[in-house]
Amino acid sequence: MSLKLQVIVASTRPRRVGVHVGHWFFGVAQDHPGFDTRLVDLAAVGLPLFDEPRHPRLRQYEHEHTRRWSAIVDEADAYVFVTPEYNFSPPPSLVNALDYVLHEWAFKPAAFVSYGGVSGGLRAVQALKVTMSALRLVPIAESVVVPFVAQHVKEGVFTPNEAQTSAAASLLDALARWAEALRPLRGNSRI
Repeated sequence: MSLKLQVIVASTRPRRVGVHVGHWFFGVAQDHPGFDTRLVDLAAVGLPLFDEPRHPRLRQYEHEHTRRWSAIVDEADAYVFVTPEYNFSPPPSLVNALDYVLHEWAFKPAAFVSYGGVSGGLRAVQALKVTMSALRLVPIAESVVVPFVAQHVKEGVFTPNEAQTSAAASLLDALARWAEALRPLRGNSRI
């Protein structure tokens, strides 16, 4: 049984480059034999600022957008977050999406394709790992880092360098091992 992987594009800004990086990585992930891969674009999901009256641990969602998001998150076995760095932090759109649900994230591995300027988004990833650990997501060490991302995007197409291509393959292999290892815990993910 194939593991279900979601490649989640975190940036929702107009003229964002992350969607191009996300499409590249999605194409790479589709070729990996261990995964059935889906691209999830937070801009298309369109979550408003968190607006549920009850804590997500109760899973008593009042709004249709939350129920849709819950179903999307719940169906995956693993995630790759394609994320920029804004002011040494992750984008608010991603933090908001993470906070919307709780149980749906539990006992699933998470990896990162980060991009930005000189740091390649690494500071955002470090901040995200703390939040994700509280949600019982399991951030893995393997990642793809894209410093100076604008140099890699021409006419809406992201072109990786050799190191990024190699890192993507390593990330997917490690993510598949983690997702398989965590499968028994996901069977009883009520916290």
